[in-house]
Amino acid sequence: MTEQSKYFASGNWRVSDGKAEEFVDRWTRFLTWTKQANDGFVSARLIRDLQDPDHFVSFASWQDPASMKAWKDKPEFAEHFGGCRALCSDMQGGGYELVRAI
Repeated sequence: MTEQSKYFASGNWRVSDGKAEEFVDRWTRFLTWTKQANDGFVSARLIRDLQDPDHFVSFASWQDPASMKAWKDKPEFAEHFGGCRALCSDMQGGGYELVRAI
């Protein structure tokens, strides 16, 4: 993450059995579109739980909250997000602001 990354969208994904690789592919397409089509996007990471390979956490960093909101308001967001969510038994997401970095 860069110094300008102060705002984040994050997801806590519980992928259904046997769907992890397909989820990673869909998430990659989702965030590739995000990078190409959305001003204010900085970077994204998808991490996988070492103890539970069906559990993933994602982080996308943004320059400002308005850019993050504009991303979520696009019709393509619902399509891409829905494709990822369809492979999950549970998903919790939210927007965050950096409070401190060390």
